[in-house]
Amino acid sequence: MGIPYDDVVIIKKSEKLGDPTMITVNCPDKTGLGCDLCRIILFFGLNIVKGDFSTDGKWCYIVFWVVEKSRRTRWNSLKKRLLGACPSCYSTSGIYFYKNELQQPKPPQVFLLKFCCTDRRGLLHDVTEVLCELELIIWSVKVSTTPDDKVMDLFFITDTRELLQTKLRQEDVYDHLRYVLGDALISCEIELSGFEVLTCSQGSTLPPAITEEMFGLEQGNHPPSKYPPSDKISIMVDNSLSPAHTLIQILCIDHKGLLYDMMRTLKDYNMKISYGRFSIKHEQNCELDLFVVQADGKKIVDLNKQNALCSRLRMELLHPLQVAVVSRGPDTELLVVNPVELSGSGRPLVFYDITLALKMLKICIFSADIGRHMIGDKECEVYRILLDEGNGFSMSWKKIKCEVRKMLMGWE
Repeated sequence: MGIPYDDVVIIKKSEKLGDPTMITVNCPDKTGLGCDLCRIILFFGLNIVKGDFSTDGKWCYIVFWVVEKSRRTRWNSLKKRLLGACPSCYSTSGIYFYKNELQQPKPPQVFLLKFCCTDRRGLLHDVTEVLCELELIIWSVKVSTTPDDKVMDLFFITDTRELLQTKLRQEDVYDHLRYVLGDALISCEIELSGFEVLTCSQGSTLPPAITEEMFGLEQGNHPPSKYPPSDKISIMVDNSLSPAHTLIQILCIDHKGLLYDMMRTLKDYNMKISYGRFSIKHEQNCELDLFVVQADGKKIVDLNKQNALCSRLRMELLHPLQVAVVSRGPDTELLVVNPVELSGSGRPLVFYDITLALKMLKICIFSADIGRHMIGDKECEVYRILLDEGNGFSMSWKKIKCEVRKMLMGWE
């Protein structure tokens, strides 16, 4: 089966801001493709308001309706990223055909962006925003503040355009940082780093507050004060509507990246989606119908497997990320835990949302660290932010936690 290359991904932009833009993907199928596409769309700051999925097991047809918050979306870059996520094709006479690859994709090149500048409120978010706009993925961060109000920032990043090894691309990064930081920038350099920065630390040294909260959620101990309320979530498994597929029907309240969270969970369980439909109704109520099969092509008939999958989906709907504010000696530390897919990728723009929330709260960051840890049997990205409590800092922990969580979930 072959199609013209230009028809693999088609983006039909809306004429009016706030109206949905339609993205069509027509390509060979693979397990987890929906998850990969949703992650890319989320990386570009778009909200999926409707989606349709269908596949015959070899070829798939996917349509997303997305809404942008501003007119700053880089549609050409988005199309290239979506094309890169589709299973490889090869071309003869401009027609692209599916090419089954046995080789594993090579790991991305990791670069160290190191710069020193004068500290100011909101600086870390401004730098993070620049890197996101340049389509650079932040894998790890080491940020520290000196007594003389200087900041040394170490960003371990990968380039989605795969050009950061070139002088032209590096100069582009320097120019954007100079524009944002101005005279505050003292020095800046980019060098190739080791891939080991992406590996997970087996020994977790996280405070008990965050690990106890995670394990409590897994066991179904959802505090009643948490939003959204659990009675707004319905997950149903039905094997009677299709002779070959299991229907998973989800009713819930919308949050940022919701469709990605559901696709990520099914990908980790090695479930294949044959047909699906997603839509947001009035008052942010979502409906998601997925006809799925297991890796062996059969229905999910084992009740234990059904219950385990439903439990995990419910947890992802209630708490796709964990947020905690804890005491670190005399200081206050903000922790955010972001689950990592089995493929090694995590939800994008988490650090961007954290730093934006703190900037809006007018809270300065004394130091920041991103690392990978095993919590239970899960690999997670752990964001540890030490807050600067100088200048009459008096905000409650509950307020900080609430505002950061609202930003991460996209709630008004």
